[in-house]
Amino acid sequence: MGISLGMPAVVPPRPLPGTPDASAPEAAPPEHAVPEKLDGLVDRFGRRATDMRLSLTDKCNLRCTYCMPAAGLDWLPKDKVLSAAEIIRLVGIGVDGLGVRELRLTGGEPLVRADLVEIVAGIRANHPDLPVSLTTNGLGLDKKAQPLKDAGLTRINVSLDSLHPGTFAQLTRRPFLDRVLAGVEEAARVGLGLIKINAVLMRGINDAEAPRLLGWAVDHGFELRFIEQMPLDADHGWTRDGMITAAEIRTLLEEQFVLTPDPRNRDGAPAERWQVRHRSTPEDVAGVVGIIASVTEPFCADCRRTRITAEGKVRSCLFSHEETDLLELLRSGTDDAAVARRWQEAMWGKPKAHGMDHAGLGAPDYVQPDRTMSAIGG
Repeated sequence: MGISLGMPAVVPPRPLPGTPDASAPEAAPPEHAVPEKLDGLVDRFGRRATDMRLSLTDKCNLRCTYCMPAAGLDWLPKDKVLSAAEIIRLVGIGVDGLGVRELRLTGGEPLVRADLVEIVAGIRANHPDLPVSLTTNGLGLDKKAQPLKDAGLTRINVSLDSLHPGTFAQLTRRPFLDRVLAGVEEAARVGLGLIKINAVLMRGINDAEAPRLLGWAVDHGFELRFIEQMPLDADHGWTRDGMITAAEIRTLLEEQFVLTPDPRNRDGAPAERWQVRHRSTPEDVAGVVGIIASVTEPFCADCRRTRITAEGKVRSCLFSHEETDLLELLRSGTDDAAVARRWQEAMWGKPKAHGMDHAGLGAPDYVQPDRTMSAIGG
């Protein structure tokens, strides 16, 4: 039996234009009041969300220790999850009406959806020029890479924390490293764009493997991105002192490589990029590595992401305790303009940082969200 998911507060729907609402609470303070007119997905701090992260499912076939308990979670019933048609409609509302410029399909594990290729093809048919990427653990990618490429997927991110079979099994609780590597190899063969590898380092488990991971990625032409462990684990075992920081990651990598800042504009990307050179040939750039330092070097001031969970709720911040329901609008005959307006209202209330109005993961007043990363969608 799974563990209760622990749902966050859902923001009560605002009345649609022209609809009286006698139960409405007192008006929000002026500084939080939603303007009558909004241009795209803007918030009260002047940020504009153009990067859409859409979760296709909360289900996953791995049990990574920093994300999910060994027994798994109580999965959402199928009828509570966005359908293919609803996903395609939401993407259209975001792209055509709200200024979304790129889309990342996430999970859970999106490859477990039987209609994944249909979803990608439907999005691509409506938006020929939209960059559409997929974050996956790679299980089953060897069979899906070519169909996804044919359907119009632009590129993939593959989560891979270790190249050692025993360490991989310890972290994921599954002995499937060979299957993940086969998926990555097939994605590269069919030409699924620049392949990015996401890795989380855990102290005393795989942190010493960081240089090996980078060497492997550089040799294969992949872009490795290390991600600081975030307090989104189901067991709530995260501690600020226990995580591997961005500074420590750079120190580990510099044992074998020379890192210099990538001259390209970061342009709102979560990863700070570094050019990678082998110490034996420091004149040649061998590749690029990124480090996503959400905890120690937060980039909240330039956050451009809007998230939709698998059950159609807007999550304005990864660490938020509130969500705004769009699914009930989609299934009640509401037009696209009203769906867009509610989405805008949700993003207007986006907190300044880390689910609060100040940055501070690990601070005394930080409260970890009940939902895990797999349930939120990365």
